[in-house]
Amino acid sequence: METLICYCFGYSASDIEEDVVRNRKSTILLRILSEKKRGGCQCAARNPTGR
Repeated sequence: METLICYCFGYSASDIEEDVVRNRKSTILLRILSEKKRGGCQCAARNPTGR
């Protein structure tokens, strides 16, 4: 299993790399920020380090 970069939304390093290739930049960060504004971030609960 690939290491997750974002535990809240399940993004891995390869997801980010594919996003950059497809869009010439990463749109994943924009998605994460948008979800965080809506209260969809659960880093403390999902990330093993609590971040």
